[in-house]
Amino acid sequence: MRYEGLLSREEVAAVSVRESAVGAPDAWPDWLSARAVARLEAAGIPAPWRHQREFAERLFHGRHAIICTPTGSGKSLGYLLPIIAATAEGRLGVPVTSTRARLTAARHTALYLAPTKALAHDQARAAQALGPEKWRVGTLDGDSDAAERRFARDHADLVLTNPDMLHFSVLPAHQRWASFLGSLRYIVVDEAHRYQGVFGAHVAQVLRRLRRLAAQYGAEPVVAMSSATAPNAGEFASALAGVDDVAVVDTDASPHGRRTVALWRPSSSLRTDTAELLARLTDAGAQTIAFVPSRQGAELVSLAAQELATEPTRIASYRGGYLADDRRALEAGLHSGRLRGLASTNALELGVDVAGMDAVLVSGFPGRLSSFWQQAGRAGRRGQDAMVLLLAREDPLDTYLLDHPELVFDAPVERAVLHPDNPRVLGPHLAAAAQELPLSSADERWFGPTMQAAARALAAQGVLRDRGARYYWTRPDRAVDFINLRSLGERPIDIIERDTGRVVGMVDAAAADRTVHPGAVYLHQGETFTVETLDREERQALVVASRPRYYTQAQASFDIAIVRETERRAVGITEVVRGDVCLDSRVLAYLRRDEVTHEVWDSTPLDLPNRRLTTQAVWWTVPAHVARRLGWTELQMGAAAHAMEHTAIGLLPAFAPCDRWDIGGVSTALHPDTGLATIFVHDGMEGGAGFAQRGFEVAERWLAATLERLGSCRCDTGCPACVVSPKCGNANQVLDKADATELLTLLLG
Repeated sequence: MRYEGLLSREEVAAVSVRESAVGAPDAWPDWLSARAVARLEAAGIPAPWRHQREFAERLFHGRHAIICTPTGSGKSLGYLLPIIAATAEGRLGVPVTSTRARLTAARHTALYLAPTKALAHDQARAAQALGPEKWRVGTLDGDSDAAERRFARDHADLVLTNPDMLHFSVLPAHQRWASFLGSLRYIVVDEAHRYQGVFGAHVAQVLRRLRRLAAQYGAEPVVAMSSATAPNAGEFASALAGVDDVAVVDTDASPHGRRTVALWRPSSSLRTDTAELLARLTDAGAQTIAFVPSRQGAELVSLAAQELATEPTRIASYRGGYLADDRRALEAGLHSGRLRGLASTNALELGVDVAGMDAVLVSGFPGRLSSFWQQAGRAGRRGQDAMVLLLAREDPLDTYLLDHPELVFDAPVERAVLHPDNPRVLGPHLAAAAQELPLSSADERWFGPTMQAAARALAAQGVLRDRGARYYWTRPDRAVDFINLRSLGERPIDIIERDTGRVVGMVDAAAADRTVHPGAVYLHQGETFTVETLDREERQALVVASRPRYYTQAQASFDIAIVRETERRAVGITEVVRGDVCLDSRVLAYLRRDEVTHEVWDSTPLDLPNRRLTTQAVWWTVPAHVARRLGWTELQMGAAAHAMEHTAIGLLPAFAPCDRWDIGGVSTALHPDTGLATIFVHDGMEGGAGFAQRGFEVAERWLAATLERLGSCRCDTGCPACVVSPKCGNANQVLDKADATELLTLLLG
């Protein structure tokens, strides 16, 4: 094999092998026409696997269902079979009962939702290859021109889009989509596990609005969901789609090749080892993806690998923020094999069907087992032998996993977390639903028992108008424009090259202060730019081409205030509390760091505005009698609390379905709201995402693991494997590992 020598290297800490397996085929459903079967067989599919047939049968006969089998097991075919039968051949497993729907019964349609444009376009290619020759398939997203949008609306049998497009364009203009919605038979929600936290709550409400409008036009579509394996798949699917009685198909009957998964302890640095392995595997002829957690990191790994490879033009980077033409060219290069190596963010983690991937490098644990196995599944999708290397960061979680490899190889993936009734999400979507169609008590069917109280509150605030227990939107603007599904913030910032006017990329408004502040180094597909100005009012950052030999890292300050306490309980001799907090943050300066050695060159102050976030947190305090017993100064107590905070944040992803970039923390020797030394860990999204709540629920195990990491790390004064954090706002100043260990030992009793 092209990678056998790697597994004997001293950097390999643990290895797990999944042996190859033969598949269990089944017969084609009897409701699928001979012509459709012939088309599928001509495309190289002699028969469905057992799980594909089972999923298709549930859907055809009117059951909402979710399929949870590994990446590469062919989940798509399971929902395509009943969609082809309905939309191309007019065959339904359940009768059309609505009088209004019978008027449009000559047409049957289906809607597919993906979390990314790339996945929707990839699935469109697959559908067109498998469906009948004259089957009308259309994609609908921000890159679609006017003709493509008209085709999707008026003619397409299957429309592939994303939740954002559905929310902003389709539902507000539902009258123009009346024919499509009135004949809607299937809704496909692909990669459903990506819809967690606040983003998931938004998508759950969009799906409720969609089903409500479809019912208004006479349709009762069946919801088909596909997902990575989750222990609570049925419960999660029900919450996401707002439907009851969801069938779960979770036994994989597909064949697969031998897959070797190894944990790798970098010999030099994570970025260096990732680049070296990417170059080596690419040179050896193995098509390889390296998943890198940040956009900047993906660009730097790609550059370093190109410098090491014998054919540097066959290695590239891929990440969010690229323009449509750039994305399409890269995807085409992967499909054709012209590109052999790719450093990518999780933008390619999803089910994009990249043929021929022999190896996957996961540069740092991605925070969730579900994400790790999703990334690992990019290798061996054609049944060939494959290798996956998880390269560990120097941080508490990754080091913990190296010492406990069973938590990667044998542990079940995390429960999917979703709170669709989050009032900060429900309220705006009720306003949007009222503009689409006035709300009444009957809409509890879609929005649940809290709907009427929320609608009354919106009326009291003047958002809606109550006219005889029916609620109307009366403003001239669009309610949907006040809702950003992927955050509760502003629209993205365009990154524009000053000298040419070229739009280089985009960045979320929430991340702009950290990534495109004046003086920041911005990387894009091997090009390096320096940011000259950031203009939030004009939504643009102006950059100039440069090659500075350093990269930048923002420094920020954080203050936190307790808004509301929800519950508390004793853990050891302290109390762990959860509730709502208000976080004020501000980017104060940026560091220039050497791109090779990562040493800090200097710090430059910035004058940027304060940002406010109201979210959920879990916190614990140091009782006054413990502080008196220790007799520490305020500086010493603060250093211990700060170190404890970093280690706890690093380990929460071992117990909650998040990664360290989804959460944050603040610690202080004397907090004004508690009067005590206090350590906060908070969700990183407005309104909360459920991760802090999970930390509260598992506080004993979480804090015990934190103490174990502090005590077992072999460094002297603290390192990235225990207390040094890559996202610390003040550059890891004032940390004391030994005092943190002593303090947490006392707190846990």
